[in-house]
Amino acid sequence: MRIFIAGIDGYLGWTLALYLANRGHDVGGADLGLRRQWVEEMGSHSAIPIAGMEKRLNAFKVKFGKRLKFYKGDLTDYVFLSESLHDFKPDAIVHLGEMPSAPYSMIDVHHATWTHTNNLNGTLNMLFAMRDHFPDCHLLKLGTMGEFGTPNVVIPEGDFEVEYRGRKDKLPFPRQPGSYYHCTKVHDSVNVRSACKWWGLRSTDVMQGVVYGTRINEMFWDSAVSEDLVADDAGIVADLRTRFDFDATFGTAINRFCAQAVIGVPITPYGKGHQRRGFLPLQDSMQCLTLALENPPEKGEYRVFNQFEEVYDVTQLAEAVVFAAKKRGIEAKVRNMCNPRMEAEKHYYNPDHQRLLDLGYKPTGDMHGELTGMVDDLYMHRSRIEAKSETLVPDVRWDGSREKMDYVK
Repeated sequence: MRIFIAGIDGYLGWTLALYLANRGHDVGGADLGLRRQWVEEMGSHSAIPIAGMEKRLNAFKVKFGKRLKFYKGDLTDYVFLSESLHDFKPDAIVHLGEMPSAPYSMIDVHHATWTHTNNLNGTLNMLFAMRDHFPDCHLLKLGTMGEFGTPNVVIPEGDFEVEYRGRKDKLPFPRQPGSYYHCTKVHDSVNVRSACKWWGLRSTDVMQGVVYGTRINEMFWDSAVSEDLVADDAGIVADLRTRFDFDATFGTAINRFCAQAVIGVPITPYGKGHQRRGFLPLQDSMQCLTLALENPPEKGEYRVFNQFEEVYDVTQLAEAVVFAAKKRGIEAKVRNMCNPRMEAEKHYYNPDHQRLLDLGYKPTGDMHGELTGMVDDLYMHRSRIEAKSETLVPDVRWDGSREKMDYVK
């Protein structure tokens, strides 16, 4: 297949390009490099150094023996997006090109409105370009389990049957977004579902849990491919590395925990630390996204996959990082921090996730192995984390104030 990845310079986008190329697909994609700018705006950088796009593209060509067609531009520019798609002629489009941070969207009115403008307009442009020029293309849109919040009932995949005042119907499951970013993802889902209904487009909405990891097999150096690629101490081609954000704005909880452990500061679950979420390793995410691409929906079909490997309590994650750090000879400690967010800190959480299993997804189920690799990779670059350690402490509060959080007394 010819697969176009919007947001190809990002954590998932770049990794997916490598994974798909190794499976024989032709890959292209677009990016404006905004993720790098957002993280820099927050005073941070990727813990693991990542190459510029020119070096990435060259390493890709050497590794896989074929070119990755790259288009630099803004998805909110319809002309740019339409011309890029016309040039590449995709069979499938993976839409990862959105601002993905809840805290960033909550900073102030400017960040909230910009998040809506960027995310919604980019998605609408994609849908109209597909309607007018590529109506048979499959859109794989990255949603988030965060659209649903933490309801006190099971979260289905897609529609659910409801009875109200003696009548029954199948309806989309209610959304309870936890930030202005999550609001944009809910609106995206409505727009994509509507486009499938009105225009006969086909789409897979992947409600993804938290992805963690620093490496996949396709990043490793292979002497049989070329002697020209330079590998780091872990045996990974440096120019094929993906980014790893650890700051409190763009770094996930599990990323922050690993970064805190390797520089010897307390691991900080927010509040009571019993928030429950779905998680999956980076390699598993690639497997799931590829399964969805290689098994497209029917014309006019809008389908939902809840994508995660297992549900974990945030404190369980912190303890798992402590265990992984200990294998490295690091004595990590856990200390709870006041919660800048407005969220339930202890709750029921039980989403369905059968559809990807039915397509053949085989969970690795090896969180400890993945965390060990993360700690090892980050330890090599701990000086980069230490240099930006102040960004590990959140200062964006959901009440609208901007002040560093303190530990729970």
